[in-house]
Order: sequence, then structure tokens, then C-alpha cells
Amino acid sequence: MALNKKISLAIGLLLLTALFTLFNWFRLEYLALFPVALLFVYFAIFQTEKFFLFIAFLTPISVNIEEYVDGFGLYLPTEPLLFGFMLWFLFLQLKKPFLDPQIWRHPIVITVMAYLIWLLITSITSTDPIVSFKFLLSKLWFIVPVLIFGTYFFKNHENRVRFLWYFIVSCSLVVCYTIGHHSKYGFGEEEGHWVMWPFFKDHTIYGAIIALCLPLSLALLKQKGRPALSKAILILINVILIIGLIFSYTRAAWLSVLCAAIIGALVYFKVSFKLLSFLGLLAIGTLYVQWDNIQMALAKNTHEHTTEAFDEKIQSAANVTTDASNLERINRWDCAYHMFKRKPIIGFGPGTYAFEYAAFQDPENLTIISTNFGDMGNAHSEYLGALSESGLIGMLLFMSIVIALFYSSIRLYYRYDQNNDVKILIMGIIVSLASYFIHAFLNNYLDTDKAAVPVWAMCAMVVTMTISLKTSDQSTKKG
Repeated sequence: MALNKKISLAIGLLLLTALFTLFNWFRLEYLALFPVALLFVYFAIFQTEKFFLFIAFLTPISVNIEEYVDGFGLYLPTEPLLFGFMLWFLFLQLKKPFLDPQIWRHPIVITVMAYLIWLLITSITSTDPIVSFKFLLSKLWFIVPVLIFGTYFFKNHENRVRFLWYFIVSCSLVVCYTIGHHSKYGFGEEEGHWVMWPFFKDHTIYGAIIALCLPLSLALLKQKGRPALSKAILILINVILIIGLIFSYTRAAWLSVLCAAIIGALVYFKVSFKLLSFLGLLAIGTLYVQWDNIQMALAKNTHEHTTEAFDEKIQSAANVTTDASNLERINRWDCAYHMFKRKPIIGFGPGTYAFEYAAFQDPENLTIISTNFGDMGNAHSEYLGALSESGLIGMLLFMSIVIALFYSSIRLYYRYDQNNDVKILIMGIIVSLASYFIHAFLNNYLDTDKAAVPVWAMCAMVVTMTISLKTSDQSTKKG
């Protein structure tokens, strides 16, 4: 019986290959995609878990067709696959529920559902409902298959490890391609802004995703009982990622890695929350008292990232006097704030910032890279983007997701007594997510597959590990 299935599958693959070749021969490129789509449908239905891993591998190497077709942004092949997978997943859940009911009581899932409901409400009241509902739909095809289905898939620790392996290996391949491409231009900084194309739009998201991957690859390396070959591959991957991060010339990514490492150290050494709160209040008080002096110091900082020296790049990150990149970011933040003041409760609508911010630009904030058409992207902040598009409630709900995520993951880390593989992975997730959500103050990428897939997958992992530990504790008490 198994042999007959294998023969049938082989015949089916041969027929699909023949159709693909035939359509290409007659230059019917769009029809040539039909057998490929049938192949994806087959794997989604009959090899669902492998299909999910396949999406993880495809995500770093996906391409936005907006680069080739004006006015239409879609990441291929991941977003169509996620949309189809979402429909298939909903069909299976409605036909025969298989999700653990406990997930709906987890803080991460509760806050995400509340956020989605608010996005629905603000899409109805949006200044451009079509844009907002498209934005909401794209959120759904990331969250439903990756976060919600992920709570089923990631019950098994091996599945968590395999998913991260697929994503990190694929990402390291893109980094290898970028390093090779970059080397042709002598690793110049200007070329470093676009050599990752077509897989990444620019160096900022490229650097952010490398920063997200690095703690995870280190966590996989530290896991016990790993074969020598596997360790050697992970060491190589870590070296590749570090080189990629350095030559990304992304200051925000460098700073986010540093800050995330500090957060990881604070969690590891169990630094008192009361002490951290005191230090935080002390820092805020110092900023308030010394604000005039800080402004004067910033005004004197004219370091621009015109050289590749690391120290000068870090200094340029605080240059808000002449650095066009920093000044344009302030311009976007100022627009987001004034958009919030205009519509403080419901915002302008999800996904509308890029179409609305031009009218809110202050002439004094315009830079050499500003446009009067406001066609240069988003708010450069997950938090301010939510504030301008979904109002104060939207931003607070988004922040509640972040708080729930770190509260749950840190609490989960402390509940494991032994330093086993699961605990090591949790630390990797904490540091990885810290790097992203620190970076999120300066950029926003959760509307792209590159960031959304790993971030929501790690959220799902935290949910499943929490439920698994709770179930284990209950079984121990009964025993």
C-alpha cells in the first residue's frame, strides 16, 4: 500500500514537471505556475507539518513583487502560501477542533485577539477602508497560521528546533549571497544599503533580521547533546551572521543587539525588578534635570556615517543635527504624533500612515530625503505607527502584546530549575525578541513576512511551552 502511494506520488510529480516544462516551452509563464501551485496544495493537505517548515525556509528568500510591479506589494511565495494555509487551517479547525482550549486563556493570545478586534473597528472607521482591510487581512494570514496553528505544531520541542533551523539556515544563505555580492564593491557602505536586494528591501530590515536570528542560533549551539557536525555548522552560521551584521551598516541593529544582550544578562542573573525600577526612575530623573545640557551636546554632534569606522557610526546614531537619516526619522515621528493629535482615539486607520503623513510634515523638519508626496514608507516605529493609525488604544494594545510576551517568557524561564535545552531556547527567544522590539522603536517591519513569521512563531513557542509546563506540574501534583 505504501509502495503504491509512493508510485502515485512519483507519477504525479512527473506529470506536474511535464506541465511546467510544456507551459514554459510555449512561453505561457503564468500557466506554468499552475502545476507549482498544485504541488503546494498537495503538501499543505497531506504534509501539513512539513509545509509549515517549508514556509519557514522560504521566508528569508521571499521576494516582494512590488519591486517589479508598481503599486502592488506581495511577498512571493510566502504570503500566498500563508493565506492558503490560513484557509486550510480554519477548515480543519471547524471540521474537527484540534487546538488546545488553554491557548485562548494565555495572555499573549488574549492581547493579540484584543489587538485584532481593535484593528477591525478602526478599519471600519478608517480614512481609507480598503487599505485598512487589506492591512488587517495581511495581519491575519501571519497571525492565524503562524501563531495560532503554531501553538499546535510547537508542542513538540523538536518541531521548535527544526523550525528555527530552517529559518536560520535560509537567512544565513541570504547573508552569504549578500556578502558575496557586497565583496564585489569592496564592502563599501553606500553599496551596503542595497546589495541584499531582491531578498531584502534595504539594509535596515536586513540588519534587524540578522540581529533577531543571532541569539537563536547561539541558543541552538548551546543545546546539549548536539552532534559534532551540527555544532560545526552552527558555529559557521554564527560567524556568517556576525559578519553579515557588521557589514549591514545598520546602527539600529547593532544597538538593539547590545541592549538585548544586556536584557538577557539581567534575566540570567535574576536582577531584582525593584532595583531595575529604581534605576529606571533615576535615569528618567537625570534626563529631566540634564535635558538642556543633553540637547546642547546633541547639537554639537555632527558625526555622520560617511566612513565605515565602528566608533564613528555609533556616534552618528546620536547626531540629530546634520545626519539626514536621523532627521528624517524624527520627521516621521513628528508626523505620527500630529496625526495622533488629529485623531487620538481611533487613528487614521490601519496601514494608512504612508498615505496620510505628507500633510503633517513640518517644513522645518524636512530633509534632503523627504518628499512632499509622502511616498517614502512608514512611521519608522512600531509604537508610533500604531498610535497614528489606530489611536492611543491601538498603541496600548500593541504594547500590551509586548508586555505579555516578555512577562510570559521571563516567568517561564524562571520556572525551569535545570539548565536544560528548553530553558536555553527560552533565553534565546527572550534575547531575540528583545532585539526586535527594541529595534521597533526605530523601525517597523511586522507587516512583512521576514519579521512577522519568526516573531509570531516565537510567541507561539512561548504559549506552548507555558501550557506544557503547566500540564506537567499538574500531572506531578496528581501523581
